[in-house]
Amino acid sequence: MQGKMFKSTQEFAMFIDSHVAQTGLTHMEAVLKYCEENYIDPEDISSMINKQLKEKIAVNMMEENYLPKRATLDI
Repeated sequence: MQGKMFKSTQEFAMFIDSHVAQTGLTHMEAVLKYCEENYIDPEDISSMINKQLKEKIAVNMMEENYLPKRATLDI
């Protein structure tokens, strides 16, 4: 997960998704691990987090009870 430059937010999200699939980490943990391994302040990477990745992080946070749960519809 070392120092890779990303051309777009979509490319970064795909990188994080693949790391989540390989390691079993949550999306938030994967982003924080990327920041830690590359000596990046998490605030500095916020511009690389697109809407889809942000939603996945929010779901992870709700599952871990860090955020209040929202009502969902079973479809």
